[in-house]
Amino acid sequence: MVSKRKRTIATVAETDSTIALDSPVPVVPATGAALVSTPEEAQDLIRRVSTRKKKTVVYTEDVTQQVDDSLDNAFDGPLTDLEEDELVDEEPSPKKKRRRKKVEEPIVYDIPPVETKETNFKGRLGYACLNTVLRALKPDPVFCSRTLRIDTILKPDYGMDYCKELGRKNAEDLSRLIEWNEENNIKFLRISSEMFPFASHDTYGYSLDYADRELKAAGDLARKYGHRLTSHPGQYTQLGSPREVVVTAAIRDLAYHCQMFRLMGLDQDSVMIIHMGGMFGDKPATIERFKEAYRTRLTDEMRARLVLENDEMCYNPDDLLPVCEELDIPLVFDYHHNWIYPSEKPIPELIEQINAIWHRRGIKPKQHLSEPCPGAETVMEKRKHADRCMTLPPDLPEDMDLMIEAKDKEQAVLHLYRVYNLQPVIHENLRPEKPPKPFPRACVGEDGEGGENGTSSSPRKRRTRTKAKPEEDAAGTDFNLGVDRFSLTYDCVPAALKELIITGVAAEPKDLDDTEEPDPAAMMPSKGKGKTKTRVRAPKKEGKSPRTPRGGKRGKGAAEGKGVKDGDESGDLGQGSLVVGSGGQSGAEVNEGV
Repeated sequence: MVSKRKRTIATVAETDSTIALDSPVPVVPATGAALVSTPEEAQDLIRRVSTRKKKTVVYTEDVTQQVDDSLDNAFDGPLTDLEEDELVDEEPSPKKKRRRKKVEEPIVYDIPPVETKETNFKGRLGYACLNTVLRALKPDPVFCSRTLRIDTILKPDYGMDYCKELGRKNAEDLSRLIEWNEENNIKFLRISSEMFPFASHDTYGYSLDYADRELKAAGDLARKYGHRLTSHPGQYTQLGSPREVVVTAAIRDLAYHCQMFRLMGLDQDSVMIIHMGGMFGDKPATIERFKEAYRTRLTDEMRARLVLENDEMCYNPDDLLPVCEELDIPLVFDYHHNWIYPSEKPIPELIEQINAIWHRRGIKPKQHLSEPCPGAETVMEKRKHADRCMTLPPDLPEDMDLMIEAKDKEQAVLHLYRVYNLQPVIHENLRPEKPPKPFPRACVGEDGEGGENGTSSSPRKRRTRTKAKPEEDAAGTDFNLGVDRFSLTYDCVPAALKELIITGVAAEPKDLDDTEEPDPAAMMPSKGKGKTKTRVRAPKKEGKSPRTPRGGKRGKGAAEGKGVKDGDESGDLGQGSLVVGSGGQSGAEVNEGV
């Protein structure tokens, strides 16, 4: 019997031929001297091998990302220092929340019903320059009055190329504006004079030939739909001005409008409406200067498109009709302006004479309509246009092109369509009317404050000067400012102050012995915005010094002109001191309405 030690360390020296090479029993290769001598010993050694399968253990190396110590130390601070043995549980980073896209629901407007009326009018209604529905579109609004400042032109990143691109975009949007008008049965439009910024400027002016494609497209569209396009150059286009630079600029502006209509291919109905302008101290001389410039300095194309319009301040129809008949210039009759500065002739007679000039020239007549804002009292307040027109004029001819000059633009036209059932309207394009804003008006009573004697319709806290009212004063005193049609009065001004403003002489005091000559030193200038004001103080009494509040500064009452208590001798002038501006006008604002 072979010892156990020899059996475990013995190796096979000779292999019996009976053992197959492909046997599943593993064969241990010889690594040294033979440990068994006979095949029987080798067979006994093989039988002692266990037949159980051993579990194989696979070892894997855990690879961790090494962080640079310098970066790790960069986050160390007095609030983040941790002990080496302390374990920190890292919280999982929260998932980023995706922002939900805001779904914009369409705005539904509450359009109240209107009270319908009847009319025989069958003409065209139009609006001026801007469409409020298209202008509010986002992110690409549609409008034809993009402009800029000269300072922007001078910047190297913009220049004239940017200025011209704005004009080209304006002309491109004009076609979309005409398309919208056609869909809403509006066939009359006044195009903006700012379509091409600074095109008529003396230094930065330019030709419109670069935008002939866009202009031609808009003109073709207008002729296709039968729309009428007109223009209204600005208030500075005055051919009767005594200044040569103004007249030259006016002629350049008319040439710019003519080129725009020429490139659009529009006929003689596309007119340019201007006002006569200011009187410049001599109305007849201004009219003569206008005649001379019209005859000698305008081209045939300018004269073919130029028409005049009556205004509300200087030239009414009676002033313009003789000029229009002499020069054969059509006249645009404005109902609102004629209401403020009326003609002596009745409206039907005026319209008959005016239309005769239009027909003689072969141009379709046109008129303007607007209404004053609710609550307007003074002339300046009546000049402001309301948001919409509520009624059509009773003397309106049946076949007339009527331009609605209102703040709500196309909404004012659609409103009249609904009131008089002139054209069908698209309900989605209607917008509600905004409530009218009250005029800021304040009147200071005898007590110096608003109340029974002074009311204010404005929530402003600042005190305002007295506004003029068109009624006659209780005492019958009128403030005639040289304009024979305006007679302005002031209900809140004391009678003594009125007499001082009118005559320039203060009322004689009752007791002549108690009066003193005014001290020139009392005339102290006070600082104001834009104008130098002089505050007239009452003379000082002997033996008394004027009272001042604590700290040696003037109190709020003195600054606001409430007078000085206990020693004020200016009681005849009413509410404290008289403030006289540098222009020779009093603090009562006698220029109201001019």
